[in-house]
Amino acid sequence: MQSNSVIFLNSFFTIDHLQSFKTIFISLILEALPFILLGVLLSSLLQTFVPESTIRRFTPRNPVLGILFACLLGILFPMCECGMIPIVRRLILKGMPVYIAVVFIIAGPILNPIVFAATLMAFRNHPSIAYSRMVLAFIVVIIIGLILYRLVKRSPLRLGQNHESKSPLHDVHHLHDNHHYHHSDNPNKVMTFFVHSSSEFFEMGKFLVFGALLTALIQVFMQRESLLAIGQGPLSSHFFMMGLAYILSICSTSDAFVASSFQTSFTSGSLLTFLVFGPMLDFKSTLMLLSVFKIRFVLLLVLLISCTVLICSLLWEQII
Repeated sequence: MQSNSVIFLNSFFTIDHLQSFKTIFISLILEALPFILLGVLLSSLLQTFVPESTIRRFTPRNPVLGILFACLLGILFPMCECGMIPIVRRLILKGMPVYIAVVFIIAGPILNPIVFAATLMAFRNHPSIAYSRMVLAFIVVIIIGLILYRLVKRSPLRLGQNHESKSPLHDVHHLHDNHHYHHSDNPNKVMTFFVHSSSEFFEMGKFLVFGALLTALIQVFMQRESLLAIGQGPLSSHFFMMGLAYILSICSTSDAFVASSFQTSFTSGSLLTFLVFGPMLDFKSTLMLLSVFKIRFVLLLVLLISCTVLICSLLWEQII
């Protein structure tokens, strides 16, 4: 019995398999790291030196203009959702409409120059994916923003966060916000910038390593026929990529390199599903949303993002 197990393991973990795994894993890390670093530096720069009052002062009240403004914020302020959600919570408390705040959260990680450049680099042989990602994400956030404008009339913030109370939950969030995102009050802003940058870099780096590891394992050890059967399915390819994006929780500045490794086995539409869905909703951001918003609102948001991205990706696939 033991010899049979050894034979099975030896046949599964061959030298070729391990070599391919190492090549895929290291190449994903090396290609993505520069873009993660650039994104982290710019994100920290904006969070340290750009006050919330500046964003709040220019927020329009017209729903369409408000949604377009939130998309513009994403272009001008390319921040990770880890930094956006605490900032957005404070902006809602200070009067920013919920639909604009949510559009800012889901648009910011995609609609920015760094993510576009990273996607263009990852899909050098298929640049239309990069342009399609931006257009599709823009369409999705407009639809979600308009739906939220019609449906959400009351504050979706969790009990105890609608007012500056002294509850334990508030204290936790207050400390979290101050430690990571209120550095603009610190007189030594340069030191604050580097502390925030290093913290966010290592936070994003963990998810990059996990994502590259899981991607390399799937690519090397999953049977090619099974991968093609899933990847060429009209619906299975999209569901698989949505699930993968949710689990990986990888930063939008590096997810394109993971997606590009599936080019030969998955449809272009399903790759776009991965590239649009992941930055808008993943396991990490779901936990952060649940810590700030009511469960009912988070469930509504999960349903809206999932259905809108899936439907728009399927329709877009028929166009491209």
